[in-house]
Amino acid sequence: MEKNRRQRAILYKRLKVPPAINQFTQALDRQTAIELLKLAQKYRPETQQEKKQRLLARAEKKAADKGDVPTKRPPVLRAGVNTITALVENKKAQLVVIAHDTDPIELAVFLPALCRKTGVPYCIIKGKARLGRLVHRKTCTTVAFTQVNAEDKGALAKLVEAIRTNYSERYDEIRGNVLGPKSVARITKPRKSKG
Repeated sequence: MEKNRRQRAILYKRLKVPPAINQFTQALDRQTAIELLKLAQKYRPETQQEKKQRLLARAEKKAADKGDVPTKRPPVLRAGVNTITALVENKKAQLVVIAHDTDPIELAVFLPALCRKTGVPYCIIKGKARLGRLVHRKTCTTVAFTQVNAEDKGALAKLVEAIRTNYSERYDEIRGNVLGPKSVARITKPRKSKG
């Protein structure tokens, strides 16, 4: 496992890495990531037990002939690549958060380009397990904010502003193309004249 990781790191240094893949190495800075996770914590979807309790309370109300009033859906985080792709295409997502260690990378490599095209702000954050904890799963590659409560609109706007400055300019950076020690030695070694 460790050997593979080292070899992959060397390959990433030596070969030209296209911008679409390279940007997954530039995760959000620690302070902004903490702010983002604090906000996301407020919008976690309900667990199975919470849903069961809510539906049970509703059923008891209905049984007591107090009328069946459907509960209003609170704004929650949306998760999953397909769901978020649809939200971004319909411009319903306010902020998309992508995990940097998505594997295979093809699952999420198109999302930043799609977000740029539709004008939806996005960021890349370290750890799919962190995102998974937000939505009660082991791992999750992407989550999105669709709606937030009125009191959190300012916090989200501030986050989006910080994220836009970080990610809009960095999109075109290419990484790699660093020569290894043997290649450098070969180039710098004085050429023997044929004679």
